[in-house]
Amino acid sequence: MIIKVCGMRDAENIREVEKAIANSSFFTLHSSLFLMGFIFWPKSSRYVSERPSYLPTKCKRVGVFVNATIDDIKQKIEEYRLDFVQLHGHESPDYIRALRVVDGFPVDTRLIKAISVSSRDDIATYKGYEGIVDYFLFDTKAQLPGGNGQQFDWSVLANYDGNTPFLLSGGIGPNDAERLRAFHCSPCFSTGLCAGIDLNSRFEVAPALKDVNKLKEFIKKVRI
Repeated sequence: MIIKVCGMRDAENIREVEKAIANSSFFTLHSSLFLMGFIFWPKSSRYVSERPSYLPTKCKRVGVFVNATIDDIKQKIEEYRLDFVQLHGHESPDYIRALRVVDGFPVDTRLIKAISVSSRDDIATYKGYEGIVDYFLFDTKAQLPGGNGQQFDWSVLANYDGNTPFLLSGGIGPNDAERLRAFHCSPCFSTGLCAGIDLNSRFEVAPALKDVNKLKEFIKKVRI
């Protein structure tokens, strides 16, 4: 299972979160499945306006973009040595195809497309992106993209019949371990399509500052 901790910015907090997870049994078993996300959307309260003095070395780095230019994404890939690019806006399939083939775009950089969900009808949005991204991320539809601390009804994911693995996002918090265990028994998990979870605002003491102890305890409990 992938665990993505998103909305990071503070160098010392990055170091502490990385150390906590790197010392956990999860990391021992699944070191390649730990991701850390950096948000490059200026309207976000977790916006990374300048390169932190420390960046993680024991996990994969994810850059989160909202309707950014291809040149901006390329620049951030180079500056932050991103392993993943997460597109969280209204990026079209044609935009993603163009991004894939643009000169200088690393062939091993994986793409995540966020799909905003409030009802089962929203799930069908994935169909336009099937086969051109590596993962979907199903998040709660809200006024602002991501980091809202709000959950959607996970049962609507029963309507997902694609072949692309996805991450579950949207207000997952410290008290959701049992709920995730129950979801683990659903067809989404049993078929291997739900690849992991995205954690953000409900593990924070302030925007872009994670509560390390809450993360450690949650990862112990979830053990999916």
